[in-house]
Amino acid sequence: MGSTGPDSTNPATGKPWGLDFPVITIRDMVRAQAMLLDHLGIDTLFAVVGGSMGGMQVLQWAESYSGRVFAAVPIACATRHSAQNIAFHEVGRQAIMADPEWRGGRYHLEGTNPRRGLAVARMGAHITYLSDAALHRKFGRKFQDRENPTFSFDADFEVESYLRYQGSSFVERFDANSYLYLTRAMDYFDLAADHNGVLANAFKGTQTRFCIVSFTSDWLFPTSESRAIVHALNASSARVSFAEIVTDKGHDAFLLDEPEMFGIVRGFLDGAGKARGLVKPAAAAAR
Repeated sequence: MGSTGPDSTNPATGKPWGLDFPVITIRDMVRAQAMLLDHLGIDTLFAVVGGSMGGMQVLQWAESYSGRVFAAVPIACATRHSAQNIAFHEVGRQAIMADPEWRGGRYHLEGTNPRRGLAVARMGAHITYLSDAALHRKFGRKFQDRENPTFSFDADFEVESYLRYQGSSFVERFDANSYLYLTRAMDYFDLAADHNGVLANAFKGTQTRFCIVSFTSDWLFPTSESRAIVHALNASSARVSFAEIVTDKGHDAFLLDEPEMFGIVRGFLDGAGKARGLVKPAAAAAR
């Protein structure tokens, strides 16, 4: 559901791109965003804010266009994917490609849809967005609409029913090939790679102000990844603040009602606004 993707029409053939669509990177996404801003006549951004893959884009903005970004808020992210994260993505991709309806990525042309494969991919990924504590608090080992187990492979447990719902609802709003491309883009992201493996060099000379946010129960992008970003920014003499928020909501915390996160980001942006001269004095604002 983005701008252009594998389900878009290839102008050379008049048919959907499918797997002929080029593999894209986080850098490509940010470059496209910058081109849009150029088209709109917007030279600089007050703040770029995002979580997870959006956080990767924030970091890429700060690296590629530091002169255009006054403030940056990367949340629950990292400068590169871990081997574990790549492994989880590969399981999801294989689930999609193993679905007979995938048809080698040509399902749009053949009138099919790899719904089951995409649903399984979403179920697996969704587990990584949560924490054990959150799953236990929400579901525990409670049965779904029954008193006793059926001793079958039906969705006996509430958590099973929840995951099946997440999978089935996801396929209604997401293209399977797009899932392959977006997960691959995250896998290839490595901000230090173009700087001889030295992350601090990616931010060398930056004037951007940073606020890094992580969550204690996020095991997909743990706090250690955020601390690595902070250390690199400190080494490059950048202005940086850091907050680790205590929560049991897991990686998805950045999408949920998390008052402490809201307060921290609001405070940072208010301070950045004053430094940028965007906030009027209280007396003038009252008039």
